[in-house]
Amino acid sequence: MVSVKENLIEIEAGIQHAAERAGRNKEDINIIAVTKYVTIERTREVISAGITHLGENRNEGFLAKFEEIQADATWHFIGTLQTRKVKDIIHHIDYIHSLDRKSLAKEINKRSEKKVPCFVQVNVSGEESKHGLAVEEVEPFIKELAEYENIRVVGLMTMAPHFDNPEETRPLFKKLRLLRDHIKELHLDYAPCEYLSMGMSNDYEIAIEEGATHIRVGTKLVGKE
Repeated sequence: MVSVKENLIEIEAGIQHAAERAGRNKEDINIIAVTKYVTIERTREVISAGITHLGENRNEGFLAKFEEIQADATWHFIGTLQTRKVKDIIHHIDYIHSLDRKSLAKEINKRSEKKVPCFVQVNVSGEESKHGLAVEEVEPFIKELAEYENIRVVGLMTMAPHFDNPEETRPLFKKLRLLRDHIKELHLDYAPCEYLSMGMSNDYEIAIEEGATHIRVGTKLVGKE
């Protein structure tokens, strides 16, 4: 298997080129290594390569890795989070990328002892198979979150469909960026909404060109075991 460090060289080159095309600073883009399918050993290799933002989407896998790695990483929960499982992860996670319903917000608020940075998940493509709010639901939903003192909306997240031609994702990423800009202009103290979590192994360069601040890279970085 190709080493994470070798894969990272190629990915960082892609990030650099995309940032240059967009007139952006490469340092403003965070790589989240999606480690959900790989072993603890491979995850340690990611950290050794200099990537400390890790993305998990299953409670059990996340908790096993957290027990071994803990504070060596910044932990992002990037999958659908069941309300009943919030209590298991809330004291270990640094960011939640899948806030998409009030019942989940209520549980996060109840279980956490501090403000939790959350990305609101948006189903920009409208696919039935995708989780997340419809674009028109986002502003009302975020305004409803004002009552939850432990929720801080730091950005928006979307999962684009997998296209053979990544260029086809561009309108979706642009739509999320414009929505983010709109929410940001509301100047809500609890929802600064500065970030955009979008782009994966197949389309992260397009996402960066359209404003992504956090890209979620799995297979291209760590492979699949």
